[in-house]
Amino acid sequence: MTLRLVAFGLAALSATMAVAGEEAVTVERANKRIAGILNRPDGIENPPIVLMLHGFTGSKNEFTVAGTETGLFTLMAEELAKAGIASLRIDFAGSGESSGTWEQTTFSGQIADAVDAFDYLQIMPGVDAHRIGILGYSQGGLVGAHLAAARPETRAAVLWAPVANPMATYATIMGKEKVAEGLAAASDQPVTASLSWGGETTLNGAFFHELPEASAAGALASYSGPLRVIAGRNETIVAPQPYPAQQLLRYHTGIEDLVLLDSDHDFGAGTSDALVRAELAPQTVEWFRDNL
Repeated sequence: MTLRLVAFGLAALSATMAVAGEEAVTVERANKRIAGILNRPDGIENPPIVLMLHGFTGSKNEFTVAGTETGLFTLMAEELAKAGIASLRIDFAGSGESSGTWEQTTFSGQIADAVDAFDYLQIMPGVDAHRIGILGYSQGGLVGAHLAAARPETRAAVLWAPVANPMATYATIMGKEKVAEGLAAASDQPVTASLSWGGETTLNGAFFHELPEASAAGALASYSGPLRVIAGRNETIVAPQPYPAQQLLRYHTGIEDLVLLDSDHDFGAGTSDALVRAELAPQTVEWFRDNL
């Protein structure tokens, strides 16, 4: 079954049936296609919904949690559904199944993708358009902060290990020399860098040019809705915690709190699902259940 509609001249929306309980959806705007997975809880009419934003080099399901065959965001979508909350997890342009190329990734481009997906939810039947939340992980946390500023009607936000200082974080991930090379490159010049966790990536100079400009804290100054930041005490990427997380809360006004877990940047999911199921998922579900 395929459903297709155009609303308010904003975007073309389509959905095709996927595995049981989920739908593959596509948000189309101009020449861009954003792929996503919509998860609705059974037996609940017009549930609230959470938009899920993946991290750097990630995709809509996020990395596979150790000891399972399930992606971190897939697991989170299942936990939200058990609490009666729908979710949409997307691939940013150039990632996963979305259109575009990874090399052209920028913060501003991902923020635009997130805004398009949020606006999609505001006109999509079957969910409560007045109860939309944001869940962002790592770079997706920075994007989520900017999305909340662009769409202050966001009812609640949870940011996992959000990037607060991009210059410092990406110097850690790629090395200071590589960041300097990227800053000096032309906007369309590819720069290849080794990653701190292994492997390498290639991004155009435009990505690096936005490092000094993107500010999650500055964005959150324009969002007064409920905000929970969850970070790991043993962080080595967005570090040293709790200072980056506290910086975001210092600029935010409204209901807020900080949850520190005894973990690293992946909340222990690289070795076990124990902390994710015992603390990360429940703390996230609780915030949305209480504030959406």
